Amino acid sequence: MFRLAVQHRYRLVRLFWLGLLAACSLAKPTATPMPTPDIPQIEILSPASSQQVLEGLDFDLDILASDSRAGIKRIELYVDEVIINTAEPVDGPAPVFRVTMNWLARGIGFHKISAVAYRGDDARSSEHVIILEVIPRR
Repeated sequence: MFRLAVQHRYRLVRLFWLGLLAACSLAKPTATPMPTPDIPQIEILSPASSQQVLEGLDFDLDILASDSRAGIKRIELYVDEVIINTAEPVDGPAPVFRVTMNWLARGIGFHKISAVAYRGDDARSSEHVIILEVIPRR
């Protein structure tokens, strides 16, 4: 009889711990939101990354930058870490600035195209990067 009581108590304790573990594993973790950086935002809308471009083709890049704090003062366009073009809003810093910039595709192979935005207080955005492959004309 004593042995049955101990086994019963052991089963109850074991069920308690299994239930507690199951409850803990069912709880969904709460994601900690990442703070939005207080810097301008920029995106190359087109062309998409990984596209092929014919050598010698002069093509357009559609770029969008935004900053609700002090507005966008200028956008810089780089090819392989070398600045090739800049643009500024006509009426001074703007909360949203969309511009079309062009690049004459030169040099067979892959090229890093990046854009950076600056706001009125000269805070810099992170660069937005796409990779384009220049292929020979046939």
